[in-house]
Amino acid sequence: MMTKSRLFAALIFICLAELLVVLDNTVVNVALPTMSVDLFASVSDLQWIVDAYTLTFAGFLLTFGHLGDRFGRRRVMIIGLIGVGAMSLVGALASNLEQVIMARAAMGVFAAAVFPATLAMITNIFTDARERAIAIAAWTAMAGFAIAIGPTAGGWLLEHFSWHSVFWMNVPAALLVIVGVLLVVPESKALHVGRFDFVGTILSLLGIVILVWTIIDAPHRGWVSTFSITGYLSATVLLGAFVFWELRTDAPILNMNLFRIRRFSFPALAIAVSYFSMFGFLFLITQYFQGVREYSPLEFGIHSLPFAAAVAVGAPVATLAAQKLGTTAVMVFGLLVLSGGMFLAGRTTVETPYLGPVVISMVLMGLGLAIVQGPATDSIMSSVPLDEAGAGSAVNDTTRELGGTLGVAVIGSIVASYYTSKVAPIVDAIPDAVMSAQEKGFARESVLSVIEIRSRDISPLFEQQKDSLIYTMKTACLEGFAIASYFTVGAALITALLVALLLPWKPVTEGSILGSLTTKTPK
Repeated sequence: MMTKSRLFAALIFICLAELLVVLDNTVVNVALPTMSVDLFASVSDLQWIVDAYTLTFAGFLLTFGHLGDRFGRRRVMIIGLIGVGAMSLVGALASNLEQVIMARAAMGVFAAAVFPATLAMITNIFTDARERAIAIAAWTAMAGFAIAIGPTAGGWLLEHFSWHSVFWMNVPAALLVIVGVLLVVPESKALHVGRFDFVGTILSLLGIVILVWTIIDAPHRGWVSTFSITGYLSATVLLGAFVFWELRTDAPILNMNLFRIRRFSFPALAIAVSYFSMFGFLFLITQYFQGVREYSPLEFGIHSLPFAAAVAVGAPVATLAAQKLGTTAVMVFGLLVLSGGMFLAGRTTVETPYLGPVVISMVLMGLGLAIVQGPATDSIMSSVPLDEAGAGSAVNDTTRELGGTLGVAVIGSIVASYYTSKVAPIVDAIPDAVMSAQEKGFARESVLSVIEIRSRDISPLFEQQKDSLIYTMKTACLEGFAIASYFTVGAALITALLVALLLPWKPVTEGSILGSLTTKTPK
């Protein structure tokens, strides 16, 4: 039996491991403009610096979650932390674009070994339902806080060091977490395991990677292009074969009967939609702060702190409230708050003041995410037997990644399409002597090129045209997001309705949830 002090210490280092992984997924975004200059990278190249991590991270989550259940969650986490530190060193020493992308992809693989283990170990260490709910609330708050604090951390590093620093910071951080985990976090693994599900592992890995790759590339190749349709069909066939195999094998990598439990499946859907909305929102504020308001990376990070604060405050309060009011009521409320924040964000214009609608929308988005995520995660993990905690955690994490990837892809595609239709005719009319073909291409793609355009010395003849172009770029970006916001608001409201109608409203005990696994009947 662990003492209270050791339980608290274990939670701290587990959350620090989570912080390291999630921060890796966000902090590099701020360094992209600097990296584009040093590495001569195009916009597509920069997107792959980000997406290489997301692709491998999402693809390997389920596999490593199962391996942790089988061989020991702490052991798998330590291997992941060592790998993250080593690949961060490779990224810090990289001298070309290919090396950076390869390092990021490898970091994603090892991060996938860390992330499912964090939540699975919390579920096993904290056996009391109330204490576990509080620990999961802390885990949830750390995840949201890390996502939001990334721009601030990255901005501060870039104010003082080169882009290599976003990789260097992981090396000592990983070493610190490894030592702490070895000292205070106990090992845990499944008591009963069957043979290794090699077929299920391969099918899940290929299916998820192809699906995520197709989603990432769809805005560039076209959502209904031959490449995209082939990717969707291939992923559907592979994942369908995965489900077919898992329902028939004696030792599945993922117990598909979990999805028969409404307190598992509907919270997973709510988390996916919440991350869809959140990543779409983060796409907006990145464009807004650095392109529309023309803030520096550090200014961008500082002005995004209300979002982080809202997540940090909302997560523990919502999880505790769910213990008394029930998961359903809290999740429905959170989805409504989330949709309200996104609707308000979509009404932002070039003239909208930061202190007012912008801050309010950020706080509502942060609160909505936190209110949904904490209780939903607790419900998911309470529905999973301890022997399958790693696999259950991996499902929880995979839904986040797929939801977030879809959010960026869908929101990005809608905004980019509208933006280009408004900006391209004006850019094309500018003489090549004033703006090169490469500069025109960047201006057509992103409002982030505003700062570069403003800094150019243009002849007096085109000075007024430059101001008009910049204003059009800013307006087109925000108008495009206004259209895209309806998709996220609609998705959140539909999910809230489904949860309200199909998920039980009464709080249930842990035993009744786990008992549904035994009877294999929907709750």
